[in-house]
Amino acid sequence: MATNERSFINTVWDFFCSLKLTLFLLISLALTSIIGTVLPQGAVPPEYIASISPTKFQIYTKLGFFDMYHSWWFIALLYVFSLNLVSCSIKRLPHVFKFISEPTLVLGEGLRNSFSLKKELSFSGSAEKAKERLAEFLRKEFSTPVITEHNGEFHLFAQKTAWCRLGVYVVHFSILVIFVGAIIGSLYGFKGYVNIVEGTGASAFQGRNGQQIPLGFEVFCEKFNVEFYASGAPKEFRSTLTVLENGKPVPGYSRVKVIVNEPMTYKGITFYQSSYGRASEGGEHYVTVAQRGGGTPEKYTVREGVTVTLKDGTSFRLLEATDEVRQFAPGFSGPAARMEVTRKGAAPQIFIVFKDFPEVNAQRGDALIFGYEGSNAKQYTGLQVANDPGVWVVWLGCTLMVVGIGIAFFMSHKRMWVVVSKGHARLYGNASKNQAAFQMQFEDISEKFQEIKI
Repeated sequence: MATNERSFINTVWDFFCSLKLTLFLLISLALTSIIGTVLPQGAVPPEYIASISPTKFQIYTKLGFFDMYHSWWFIALLYVFSLNLVSCSIKRLPHVFKFISEPTLVLGEGLRNSFSLKKELSFSGSAEKAKERLAEFLRKEFSTPVITEHNGEFHLFAQKTAWCRLGVYVVHFSILVIFVGAIIGSLYGFKGYVNIVEGTGASAFQGRNGQQIPLGFEVFCEKFNVEFYASGAPKEFRSTLTVLENGKPVPGYSRVKVIVNEPMTYKGITFYQSSYGRASEGGEHYVTVAQRGGGTPEKYTVREGVTVTLKDGTSFRLLEATDEVRQFAPGFSGPAARMEVTRKGAAPQIFIVFKDFPEVNAQRGDALIFGYEGSNAKQYTGLQVANDPGVWVVWLGCTLMVVGIGIAFFMSHKRMWVVVSKGHARLYGNASKNQAAFQMQFEDISEKFQEIKI
């Protein structure tokens, strides 16, 4: 019975120490992370929901694809990966530590024959004198040696940066630290979004679960600006925010400029510039209608989606408006509106009406010429709201990872032995990595070694 229990424990232990498990978990985490990149995370936009079938939407929701990094199966992968790292480290670290702390001081015949880097020196003096002279040589050219006498020979052993063999375990530890920071952020932090119309404030935001979460203070949007490239793509959008406590501006947090990659942080809560748009409520648009034959244009105040009927039975509806039409109509700029016009007894026509290009509006051959004179609608700024108390733990883990990778890949454990016997001294060298660079160093030392007079 005890044998079976021991065998089962060994099987489980070997499973968690397996390199195959490590590769499987790394590939799985990489592939599943693609889901979080392709699919929207958090509050799912209505347009995305409309683009997929209800069945697919339910499956994605049940599998947690819309909040993938907090799904039970993704967290389970991270836990198993952590166990795998800890198990591998526990299994291999004692051997590596023993290799560093208890080096091979006496070089046997088998090891001597296995080294490709070796040089021989003949001398006429005593072995004792040669030992002292060669020890001083190693101390000067490489590192202070440990001298051991064995079977009438003196073995001089010197090494450099032996601790660099622990670099991979620093990387392992850094990954665990990053996971701990991520867990702290997941358990005690939050992330959400809030849209604030110019001239208004918000004291709560919408969390990932759709619930309103109070901030404990108010963020007021003084102004919002957006600049565009010539192509019509947004170049920069900027919010001017003020933090209010009990209705009064907080010193140092009045009219703070927030742009992409330059957030505002107050009481551990960070506000990132995320999106923008035109406020759908409370905005009015100004449309003119003129007869092609002449006369004074009539001006109408309308709202998006509301149908207006003219005296001759023609109806029109403003579908949407923009302050910058370049992204929709290359070659044009400025405010514009998309109109739907239905003449009595005819099919609806949809076209764009420009504010700054009335001659283009007049080029349409209809009896009525429509114009657009702008809007009093305000814009809103879309802010991502985040609080992550584990972020400094994650940064610590990232720093450790950089240090560990630097040690593991760019440093080498270098060892040299000098075996002194009667009339002969043999130099041997070995490095854990970057053999080409060490060979150049060994050849330089060996040239000086063969010039020693004893």
